[in-house]
Amino acid sequence: MKVRSALTAFALVVAPGVAVVGTATDAFAVSKISQATAAQMFRSVGITWSSSGNCTDRNNATCTSFEQLNLATAQGAQTLRRASGCALDITGGTETGHASGTYSHWNGYKLDYGKNTCITSYIKNNFTYIGLRGDGYPQWQSGSGNVYADEGSHWDALYSNCGGC
Repeated sequence: MKVRSALTAFALVVAPGVAVVGTATDAFAVSKISQATAAQMFRSVGITWSSSGNCTDRNNATCTSFEQLNLATAQGAQTLRRASGCALDITGGTETGHASGTYSHWNGYKLDYGKNTCITSYIKNNFTYIGLRGDGYPQWQSGSGNVYADEGSHWDALYSNCGGC
């Protein structure tokens, strides 16, 4: 049996607090993490987060929640922080109130970052401009395939993989 097949069949061994969603026949398994696990991962690299409601309730649109965030999304944020050296403040996570869809905030694929000169410069100078998103916002794509949309007041980051980890 191939190593990849064996890993898929056994759904990998994951860290405590991480749940694997999917079956052995899925193209890949999505690992979901808890609020506490994500917060620890972000703290470990100096990523901050904020919300207008000063809360983490996934069902409250004024909160910034990481509950049910994909592990790969958290790893992508860590990679962006390390590679850019810029301050990152997460202003949107898996809480309700964002656009729906398969690759949505609610489903754990997206994070919003507050804008600052450093991160804006890093994204625009290191990633490839790929045109306007369907809603008119300009997008840049990293070498690993993750997409960053400039939504004016913040960056909307879509992590289709862990950002090079």
